[in-house]
Amino acid sequence: MEISQLGEFGLIDRLTNNLENKNASTLYGVGDDCAVLHYPDREVLVTTDLLMEGVHFDLTYIDLKHLGYKSAMVNISDVFAMNGTPRQITVSLALSKRFTVEDMEQFYAGLRLACEKWGVDIVGGDTTSSYTGLAISITCIGEARREDIVYRNGARNTDLVCVSGDLGAAYMGLQLLEREKNVYYGQINDLQKKIAKAKTDGDSRTLSALTAQLSALKDFQPDFSGKEYLLQRQLQTEARGDIVQKLHEAGIRPTAMMDVSDGLSSELMHICKQSGVGCRIYEKELPIDYQTAVMAEDLNMNVTTCALNGGEDYELVFTVPIGDLDKVKALDDVHLIGHITEQKYGHVLVTRDGQEFELKAQGWNPLREEK
Repeated sequence: MEISQLGEFGLIDRLTNNLENKNASTLYGVGDDCAVLHYPDREVLVTTDLLMEGVHFDLTYIDLKHLGYKSAMVNISDVFAMNGTPRQITVSLALSKRFTVEDMEQFYAGLRLACEKWGVDIVGGDTTSSYTGLAISITCIGEARREDIVYRNGARNTDLVCVSGDLGAAYMGLQLLEREKNVYYGQINDLQKKIAKAKTDGDSRTLSALTAQLSALKDFQPDFSGKEYLLQRQLQTEARGDIVQKLHEAGIRPTAMMDVSDGLSSELMHICKQSGVGCRIYEKELPIDYQTAVMAEDLNMNVTTCALNGGEDYELVFTVPIGDLDKVKALDDVHLIGHITEQKYGHVLVTRDGQEFELKAQGWNPLREEK
């Protein structure tokens, strides 16, 4: 069904039908000029992400259901990174005419799955037309007690630097998808050139064979066996609310925290800059999955560079007082990777053989000029 058949409000009604609010702070959600929220004794956390087709996602290899899930999770992750609890989101979409009602239902199916996982209410948003593809803007609203909020500026000398999960897998998943996409379109372009030549030469037999090859190629699916984890990390982003809960249960309050969206090195530099400190990170302690290491070798890339700068891991990097060392060691899926120093000592990566290099923020920057 074309979206024009429903119109803006008909589409919104269809996508938000049967939404049930789960949070007491949601007094009124979708259906009026504004949502109505009530937080009597908590601080309100607000974060927004804008995702643009061709910049943040490629519909060649991510379906709309996964995209909806990921779009919600990257916002929910920001609230967890402040040691808060996500409660509501608003969703705004700009759509070109190539998208159907069913496409948007798939997007909302993924969106709802992510929200159901963390008990988040969808309370509003907007839709409009677009001449340049799909644009997604999501705002997530959360809450936290004032004393529980963790900022980027709280790291202190001798604090421990920790990270959850593993690093670099999402970036390797992206590289894998991009490689297969380039191979696929390369083959299509090659066949199209040969078809054009066959037409010019009047070679009907060759033309028929090439046309059949092109038709078969359009149904081609690459073999990703053995690399499923890398694809999952790229296409099915997960916010680490479970780590926030583990920290709370262990009685650990981080002194600074961020989610790893643009690369570990970039996030560490943000923490150090805002806290006025330095850091020492140890290469041998960086958590890297086996599939990530194999893929990096296959692509002739340095796996440590991928782990430090890949981005989209959405793990949590945080600092804790040195007195919490034993508590941190007891936590599953949390890794001690270094410690905070005085600012004058800089930002140092210590390699496996004991060499020291300046840690540089080389993570993803959407506004960096292409060279």
